[in-house]
Amino acid sequence: MTHNVVSGTPIEILLVEDNPGDVRLTLEALKESKVHNNISVVTDGVEALSFLRREDKFSNSPCPDIVLLDLNLPKKTGIEVLTEIKSDDNLKHIPVVILTTSKDEEDILKTYTQHANAYVTKPVDFDKFLHVVKSIEDFWLNIVKLPRK
Repeated sequence: MTHNVVSGTPIEILLVEDNPGDVRLTLEALKESKVHNNISVVTDGVEALSFLRREDKFSNSPCPDIVLLDLNLPKKTGIEVLTEIKSDDNLKHIPVVILTTSKDEEDILKTYTQHANAYVTKPVDFDKFLHVVKSIEDFWLNIVKLPRK
């Protein structure tokens, strides 16, 4: 089943980000969305995987339609989280967009090798950051058809 914006079903977004400022900016940008969405936030790689697998305190968590994943995370890195998502038959269908400050070519290559769906570098400038998040939202939530399980 694909997600249909017209149906009014909210898009479930999982934001995996340990920087409170970036969480706040991302939430602010997504709040102004034309697309109805629910955003869940976790702050480390271990929590991200528990959320996705609906383990422990996340047993009632919704299955996200898309994951926005930072690379520089405590406990498990974004690359480790991505690798586990894309090697798990129950999770690999979920699009993962890397949203990070890293411009390192090696990081970019590693994430695409591990089947990231997109790699986006976070700008430092506030307005540009909001523009980037809105661009991600416009493409992934308005244009692309997302799989729904």
